[in-house]
Amino acid sequence: MDVHENKIISEIEALQEDFVKVTEKLIKDVRRQDKIMARSDKRQQLEYDELQRKFTEIAALQKEIEDTQKEVIFTMGAIGESRSKETGNHVKRVAEYSKNFALFYGLSLEDAEMLKQVSPMHDIGKVAIPDSILNKPARLTDEEWLVMKEHANLGYEMLKHSQRPLLKMAAIVAHQHHEKYDGTGYPQGLKGEDIHIYGRITAIADVFDALGSKRAYKDAWPDENIFKLFNEEKGRHFDPKLIDIFFDNIDVFFGIRMKYKEH
Repeated sequence: MDVHENKIISEIEALQEDFVKVTEKLIKDVRRQDKIMARSDKRQQLEYDELQRKFTEIAALQKEIEDTQKEVIFTMGAIGESRSKETGNHVKRVAEYSKNFALFYGLSLEDAEMLKQVSPMHDIGKVAIPDSILNKPARLTDEEWLVMKEHANLGYEMLKHSQRPLLKMAAIVAHQHHEKYDGTGYPQGLKGEDIHIYGRITAIADVFDALGSKRAYKDAWPDENIFKLFNEEKGRHFDPKLIDIFFDNIDVFFGIRMKYKEH
């Protein structure tokens, strides 16, 4: 083997040695990077787990706030009704009637559930009406009736400033549940579908329960009398579609009445 060949072999061996060194360094770099990534992944996983834990806590707190808000709304509605000697079951029945009317009308389940929660607030304005008028056993004078009708505006004024969806809906219900489909209701004299569907639903739910319930100042109406009134007031006091819904699903509404009947 001459000198030239030895030189070539030496160069090849040197290249092989360099290749091995470079390869080993690359392997070490890759392994070190893997360890860094593993630590990073672990750190990211820990951060993710912490975020998930905080999210779960926030979600639980949000649910607690929503449940508390619903309970407060129901309680406030019950207080408003109790001032006019209504019962807690009246509030429950109107709530269930309202939800079912909403579903049969075609509103979403979310809206129907919300309407169920806020419908007890329809008479919240009565807390500001004097007892002498609110519970007068005799017919109200014209002046007293004007004061009584103010409960719709008063309820709206109590609730209108809130930006919470439930209370915004409650404000609509309080304001519009005495409007009539033909425009002869109060306090604004709204007509037809200018009355929000929440107001139209609560109106028929409230009247159905009020007529069918015994009070200190009246006996419960016979069902046939209620049916007669509803047919007469279709398109006048009440939304015609809601009257049709009532008669098409009458068993559902009577089932609610039985479930929450007075003891």
